Amino acid sequence: MTKPTSLSVTMSIFLAVASAQAADWPAWGGSDPGRNMVSLETGLPESFKPGEKSPTGDGMMPGTTENVRWVAKLGTLICGNPTIANGRVFVGSDDASLQSDTRLKRTKGGMVWCLDEKTGQVIWRLAVPARPKDRLPDNAHYGQQNMGVCSAPAVAGNRAYVVTNAAEILCLDVKGQTDGNDGTFTDEAHYIAGDKKPPVVLEKTDGDIIWKYDLVDELGICPHDVAACSVLLDGNILYCTSANGVNHEHTFCLRPEAPSFIALDARTGKLLATDTENLGHRMWHCLWSPPTIGVVNGKKLVFFGGGDGICYAFEALKEVPTKPVHFKKVWSFDCLPPNYRDPMGDGKPFNYYIGDKRKKYSTNTDDGTFLGPSELIGSPVFHEGRVYCTVGQDPMHGRARGILNCIDASQTGDITHSGCIWSYQGIERTIGSVAISDGLLFTSDLAGRVHCLDVKTGKPYWVHETSSEDWSTPLVADGKVYVGTKKKLVVLAASKEKKLISEINLGSSAYATPVVANGTLFVCSQSYLWAVQKGAKLVTTPAPVTAAK
Repeated sequence: MTKPTSLSVTMSIFLAVASAQAADWPAWGGSDPGRNMVSLETGLPESFKPGEKSPTGDGMMPGTTENVRWVAKLGTLICGNPTIANGRVFVGSDDASLQSDTRLKRTKGGMVWCLDEKTGQVIWRLAVPARPKDRLPDNAHYGQQNMGVCSAPAVAGNRAYVVTNAAEILCLDVKGQTDGNDGTFTDEAHYIAGDKKPPVVLEKTDGDIIWKYDLVDELGICPHDVAACSVLLDGNILYCTSANGVNHEHTFCLRPEAPSFIALDARTGKLLATDTENLGHRMWHCLWSPPTIGVVNGKKLVFFGGGDGICYAFEALKEVPTKPVHFKKVWSFDCLPPNYRDPMGDGKPFNYYIGDKRKKYSTNTDDGTFLGPSELIGSPVFHEGRVYCTVGQDPMHGRARGILNCIDASQTGDITHSGCIWSYQGIERTIGSVAISDGLLFTSDLAGRVHCLDVKTGKPYWVHETSSEDWSTPLVADGKVYVGTKKKLVVLAASKEKKLISEINLGSSAYATPVVANGTLFVCSQSYLWAVQKGAKLVTTPAPVTAAK
C-alpha cells in the first residue's frame, strides 16, 4: 500500500474539517432547535459588492459584483428568511413576479420559492393567493397580505413546511411538480388560481402541496396583519403559533377561546395538541413568535412567546397521540416589569395602543423613551439551560423601551421572580431575537442599535448605532456579526471590543436575517437574494420563471 504523503494527510485533515463545518441551514435558527443564530462555518467574506442592476430588471450585471456567486430577483418584498437543505434554497416573498406570468396577474398574495443552491436557478415556486374577506371572521384586520410569505420554510427530508400569507400551514414536496402531484392534496390548480377563479394549467415549475392545515377554518382563529411564524419540527411533530389576533379596531380579540399554540402531525397535518392558556382574553395584538425547543434536566421543553408579554414552557410531546391533547405547562415568565404593564402607576386599565405613534391620542414621540407593554415577537432562544427573550411591537407602532430577559429554564410554576437570572433594559423594542457565541450575546433593536452583552451577566460591552431601522436578528459566523437594516448590511466583529468591519448598500431594505450554509452567506434585500462567497464571480443571472403561453 502506498504510504500517504504529508500533503495528502494535510488535505485529508483539511477536507475533514471543512466537511464538519459545512452544513445546511434547514430552518429558522439553522440546525439548532434552540433558534440560536450562529454558524460554525469559516472563510466567509467581510464584504461584497451587490452589483449593478441588469437593464432587463432580472438581476445584476456580470462583472459588477464581487464575492457573489449568483443573485436572484424574487418579487418586490422579501420578509421571510431563506433556508437551505439538500442543494436547494427555500424562501418566501410577495407575488409581484406573477405580473410576468401569463396565467395569473396579481400583486396581493405571496410566493414560496425553491432555487438551486449552486446556481440560483428556479426549480419551482408556489403562488399563494391572498385570503379573501369572505374567508375571514367579520371585522378582522388582515390587510397586510401584500407582505407575502413571511415564514422561513423548515425542511426535513423531502418535505418543506411553511406558514403562508393566507394563514395556512403547508407541507410541500421539495421536488415540486417535477416528479408529479404527490400527497393527499391534489388541487393545486385551483389553489394557485385563487378562490372563484378558473384553475390554472399546472407546470413542472409549480409547487406541490402534500397537505394543508387552515388555521382559520380548523382552529377558529382571527388572524391579524400577517401570519409570520416559522414552524418548529421535532421528528414527526410540528409546533406553531396559531396567528390569532385582535379585531380591526384593535380593541379586543375576536376569537378569544381559540388556541394560541398547537402541534400537528408533520406527516399528515392532523392536529395533535393545543394550549389552554386563553391568551385571547389578554393578548394585545397578535401571535407571531416562532417556538423553540430544548432539553432541561433530561426533559424536552417547548418554549412559546405569548402575545401577552409572557414566555411559556410546555412539555414537548413524547410521541404522536391517538387523539388531540392539551399541552402541560411547566413554567411561565412575565417578561414585562410592573412599570411596563402599568406605566402610570395607578393600577387602572391601560390602552396598549397609546404606544402606537400613528394614533392621534398616542403619547409616543418615537424617540425610544415611551414606556409601555409589548409582546414577544422574536423567538425565545434556548442556550445552555437558559432562555433569552426580547419584547417588541409591530414596527409600524414606532420606537419605545424594550427589555431582554435571561431566564433559568430549570424551574417550575410562575418563575417571573425566581427564574430571572438577569434583565437588560438598555434595549428598545425589537422583533428580532438573539445570537450567542463564545460567551457573548448579540441582539439588535428597532432603532438599529446592535448590542453586545456578556451572556452570563447581561453586562453590556458595547452598543453600535447603525442609524437605520432594523427588523432582523443578528447572525454570528466566522468571527463576524451580520446585521440587516433598512439601509444596509452591517458587518461587525464578534468580540468584546467594538469594531465595524464593513457596510454594504444593498439598494433597498433588508428585512430578512442573513444565513450561512455550506460556505455561502445568503443575504436578502427587499427584492433580491444574493449567494455570497469569497472569491466568487457572477457569470450569469438566473433566468426568470416563465409560464406556458
